[in-house]
Amino acid sequence: MTQSTRRTLFPLSAALAFAPTLLSLAPRTAHAATRAEIDGEVDSALRTLRAQENTRPLFAGAKSILVFPRILSGGFIVGGQYGQGALIAGDRTLGYYNIAGASFGFTIGAQVSGLAMFFMTDEARAALDAASGWEIGTGPTVVALDQGLQANMTSTTLREPVYAISFNQQGLMASLSINGSKITRIQPQ
Repeated sequence: MTQSTRRTLFPLSAALAFAPTLLSLAPRTAHAATRAEIDGEVDSALRTLRAQENTRPLFAGAKSILVFPRILSGGFIVGGQYGQGALIAGDRTLGYYNIAGASFGFTIGAQVSGLAMFFMTDEARAALDAASGWEIGTGPTVVALDQGLQANMTSTTLREPVYAISFNQQGLMASLSINGSKITRIQPQ
C-alpha cells in the first residue's frame, strides 16, 4: 500500500472505528427527557445566565430565549451533537425543542455545554417555527458571542436578530460549531 493511500484511508478507518461510540451517545426515544426535567434544567441554566453581568442587555432586549441546558458533542473526524431545551418568553414556556447536528472534517474530542439563543425580534422567532425544523445558518442571522464580545454589549449595540451564547462547557472539543445544526420542535411527556 502506498503512503498516500494510507493517509487517505486513515481518517476513514478512524471515523468508522469511532462510529459505534458516537451512536451510543445518540438519543433514544426511551431516554427522552420529560417536560419537568427540561423545565428544571432550563430554570437552572437561566439562573446561571442571569447571574452574568454581561448578559443583562440580552435579557432586557430579547423577545424570547431558546435555552439548551445540556448539549452533548463528540467525535473523531465524524462528529455529532444533541440536546433538548425550551423556548421561554417572560415566565412562559412557548415550546420544547431539540438541537442535533453532524459534522465531518477536523473534529476530535467530547464536550457537554449549554446554549442560549436570544431572539431579539418576533420575525426571527417566527423563522424558528416556519418550517419543520430550523437549520442554523439559514434564515435570520445568528451572532455567536464570546466573552470578549459580551463585555462590549449594550442595549444600543444589539442590532442582530439572534444572539447565541454557549455556557457551562465541560470537556475538550477541537471543533465546535452551531452552523449546520437543526432545531426541531418536540413534544416531551
